[in-house]
Amino acid sequence: MENSRVDPIPAPRAGGGALSRRHMLRTGAVAAGGALLVGAAGTAAEAAPRRGGTPLRARALVPGDRVRVVSPGSTPDPVLMNRGMEILRSWGLEVELGQHVFTRYGYLAGTDAQRLADLNDALNDPDVQAVFAARGGYGTQRIVDQIKVAGIRRSPKVVVGFSDITSIHGKLWRDTGLVTFYGPMVNWTDSRTGPDSAEALRRAVMTTAPVVVQRDPAETAAPVMVPGRASGRLLGGCLTLLSTSLGAGDAPDFDDAILFFEDVDEAPYSIDMMLTELRRVGVLRRVAGVAIGQITNSVGEPGEWDAAAVLKDRLYDLGVPVLGGLRLGHGNGQLTVPLGARATIDAQAGTLTVEPGVS
Repeated sequence: MENSRVDPIPAPRAGGGALSRRHMLRTGAVAAGGALLVGAAGTAAEAAPRRGGTPLRARALVPGDRVRVVSPGSTPDPVLMNRGMEILRSWGLEVELGQHVFTRYGYLAGTDAQRLADLNDALNDPDVQAVFAARGGYGTQRIVDQIKVAGIRRSPKVVVGFSDITSIHGKLWRDTGLVTFYGPMVNWTDSRTGPDSAEALRRAVMTTAPVVVQRDPAETAAPVMVPGRASGRLLGGCLTLLSTSLGAGDAPDFDDAILFFEDVDEAPYSIDMMLTELRRVGVLRRVAGVAIGQITNSVGEPGEWDAAAVLKDRLYDLGVPVLGGLRLGHGNGQLTVPLGARATIDAQAGTLTVEPGVS
């Protein structure tokens, strides 16, 4: 439920453009090599189910449930927020706001302490059945390591968000095995996320039907396909957030998983750099398959590789099925998928099928 561009604020760079979100994240990212990644993934994630274990699921939302909206990253737009809350209320949900949803502190929605307090209060309140992110932008990696999860273990909740919220998805999976939802946020833009997006979100969190996403030929990554079928836990999110979390406490264990990623406003060479990073630390050697969402606004120099060419170069030699062109991420018509649930990709059929994220 937020606009496709999520950079917090433009900043000058040598070429006269704007710093990508990745450059900002890099300034605070953990410096990680392969050994650090393996050590973190092998020791800190003991709570998460491994290879066929049973994940933690919230119950499906029903009319009358209390849901809370928080801003773990950047500050949302009040007008767009009103539209998103109107949609949630139309489903019969009782919507309340965290105390600092509209606070501004530089490019953040309040200080780290304020944003963390709102998030922890929502995650650990037994009377709150779901936590929706207001928007992404930047900021979750500054607070993700202090998330308290005791209340999630006692009372699993639906948690929804994308982009910068990737860090929260990874942290909750690592620490509790909770299935969460990669989908639109409450900063809703009808021109980007129309009725199909709203219905996909509603079905994902309010029904126990499997989620099926079909390859869209219009998507940037649609030409990227390695035939085959593969099954595993669907894990991942925004590629920038995944690559800048390596070695930290919000990086999932991708062994035998279906790796899902998408991104926005990253040039093809930057996508190459991030995928190369995942190759070097061994992540891409251990996955069962790759599902590629929306690669939005990826513009390169004339005569150079475009995003699809980079994806083919970095993924086609992995020996696993690869499916591109899924409407998941920052682009138009964004859909919703559960992260942590078991999924199957059928690359030739062009489908990603995910088990229900709620019980």
